[in-house]
Amino acid sequence: MARSKEFEVNEVLDKAMKLFWEQGYEKTSMSDLVDHMGIHRRSIYDTFDDKHSLYLQAMDRYCGKVNVTLLGEVKASNTAAEALHKVFDFMINETEDMPSGCLIVNSAVELAARDTVVDARSIESFSVAEQMFEQIIVWGQRDGEISSEHNAKEMAEYLHNISVGIRAMARTSIDKQKLYRIVKVSLKLLE
Repeated sequence: MARSKEFEVNEVLDKAMKLFWEQGYEKTSMSDLVDHMGIHRRSIYDTFDDKHSLYLQAMDRYCGKVNVTLLGEVKASNTAAEALHKVFDFMINETEDMPSGCLIVNSAVELAARDTVVDARSIESFSVAEQMFEQIIVWGQRDGEISSEHNAKEMAEYLHNISVGIRAMARTSIDKQKLYRIVKVSLKLLE
């Protein structure tokens, strides 16, 4: 007779996600995962297959959480400019109890060059972010807040590139005011 799981899968996946986010894939050992997740090694293998599969599921979990949060920020905004400010504010600050930076940007930097699955997941996440930026830009162009001089897709690619840099810089001890200045200059280009 099969034993029932004595843990909630998303709860332990969140713990693994946070550990991978803090330490990266290579630095995180199975022993670290066992200690941090609070479950047995066998349970990790039974539930998530292996460390790589667990990492991919953590990436997916992260993307889902971030996308829901950003979509909520955009929908709660009254203007496209407000939406862009909220998106960048989230990227600079995220949440206090979470590691700084972005798990996807970290994954792309650490693994994408040698792991085709992580590369594909990173590119997919980047594409979703670019689509979000494009929708906001089109909204702003329609309402006259954002210049129609530039192609919305190209400006979305540009803003996404800025956001990746912001997320990477947020991992450092750099002054957040500098990040806000970078955002301010970038958004000024849309006027």
